Amino acid sequence: MKTYIKFLINLFNVSFFKIFSIFFLVVLITNILEQVEFFKNINLNFFYLIFLSFLNTPSILFEILPFIFLLSTQVFFISLIDNKELEIFKYTGLDNLMIIKIISLYTFIVGLILVIIFYNTSAILKKSYLLIKNQYSEDNRYLAVITENGLWIKDEIDGNINIINANKVDNQFLLDVTVTQFNNKFEILKIIQSNKIDISLNKWILFNALILKNGESELVNQMDLQSNFDLKKINSLFSNLSSLTMLKLFNLRKDYIALNYSVIDIDSHLYIIASYPIYLTLISIFGAILMFNIDYQKNSFFKITLGIFLSVIIYYVNYFSNVLGTNEKIPLVLSIFLPLIILSIINFTSIIKLNEK
Repeated sequence: MKTYIKFLINLFNVSFFKIFSIFFLVVLITNILEQVEFFKNINLNFFYLIFLSFLNTPSILFEILPFIFLLSTQVFFISLIDNKELEIFKYTGLDNLMIIKIISLYTFIVGLILVIIFYNTSAILKKSYLLIKNQYSEDNRYLAVITENGLWIKDEIDGNINIINANKVDNQFLLDVTVTQFNNKFEILKIIQSNKIDISLNKWILFNALILKNGESELVNQMDLQSNFDLKKINSLFSNLSSLTMLKLFNLRKDYIALNYSVIDIDSHLYIIASYPIYLTLISIFGAILMFNIDYQKNSFFKITLGIFLSVIIYYVNYFSNVLGTNEKIPLVLSIFLPLIILSIINFTSIIKLNEK
């Protein structure tokens, strides 16, 4: 590897480490404050709250990596400009385009590593964080999971425990459902079988319900069942996909399909992960172009502030495009890659003029 490439990569690593460390501390402190608020009525050791914060921080950092890479690129170029090294490279024949090529290629490689290693590690830590926190949450009394055997719900209400298993989901309806009701000693009170349940509200409506109780059976055309769950709450329980590794995401997707459950959110999450190295590369190129097009006389605070402002705009463009995709207003693949296409056009249009500077 040529000496100047090593120098540029090492300088970028230093810049990245500085920005990453700053964001890590900010996110960690914010998390600690959040844990203090959540556990304010529970006597827990403060170091345990710090431990929980450490578990949750990596997944948040993964989500804001585009901000980190853009600011790292800016700090990288600020260092080159302030030390007059950019001018030295220009005199030795290393033009602006070559510097961007080196940094963009390196960013893409780092992005792949972060997706393969850092994302999966952060997902494992996030899962541990949620499991620990759930032990202290009121929601611990009820939960829902999707397996290859369908949707399973544990629901504690009115002193009883309902275990619900549905083979299929159709919009706001559970299909082919068995409800086993226990008392607080886990003694079976009754079993209810229904071919269709409307779960749009907390008061479920069971159609053609067969009730088995004390060795006797009764068929009811329609009956109500009170629950802590409604359709919105069930959907929200499966929305935290950042706690699943890529392998678990693919397995969950298979289970969703078997259950006839919508896989749009999972597909969106997988597309985002898959496109992340490209996104980070484009955002680094954008940061480089931004630095080349800002007057070198401008102070560093102005450059960083402008970078943050533009990265926020890019973030919300991505966010709203993703919302349109998950709401099926536009094709899902287009919703993920359209912002990247726009960013690519901006980059490659601007990069043509770089060597003129």
